Amino acid sequence: MAALVNTAPPIDPAAPEGDDGGATDGGATEGDTLRDRAALDDHVTRYRWTGSRTHDLAELDAVLALRSRLRALWTEPEDDVVALVNTLLRDGGALPQLVTHDGWEHHVHATPAQAPLADRMAVDFAMAMVDVVRQKELDRLRVCAAADCRRVMVDLSKNRSRRFCDAACANRVNVAAFRARRVARRTP
Repeated sequence: MAALVNTAPPIDPAAPEGDDGGATDGGATEGDTLRDRAALDDHVTRYRWTGSRTHDLAELDAVLALRSRLRALWTEPEDDVVALVNTLLRDGGALPQLVTHDGWEHHVHATPAQAPLADRMAVDFAMAMVDVVRQKELDRLRVCAAADCRRVMVDLSKNRSRRFCDAACANRVNVAAFRARRVARRTP
């Protein structure tokens, strides 16, 4: 889920929430790693999404629209997250069932393999969020603490201390803090 949200172009920290752009084959947004159908194909392959595909612009646009909606899971209060999860489940026609395929053991699919890709993604993400909400773990969904980064992450650390989306952001912030301390020591 975070991987899909993080395909969006970098967000200006001063920009209003939810403004992550969007893209189609005809007009990619700079920094958008899900900018065209080929990029969607790569994402689907990398994260092993199964089921039918149309490989058209409508499918790409539907996934991009879902991506914009999913970001709210990291930023909204619990009641709003629950409302979004219920909407995703309802709109996707969720009907959970145990299945096996492609060498995977029994697992839950809540939509048929013929459902549109964006619907399958939405329902799978919503099903995952059901457990996150029920277990009172929403605080593990975070936005990177680096001032110039708005990527989302899931903090799976034991002590719930993860603050940055990756080592690059952590290093950049720590180096800036070190330099600021060094300058402050030199200044009379």
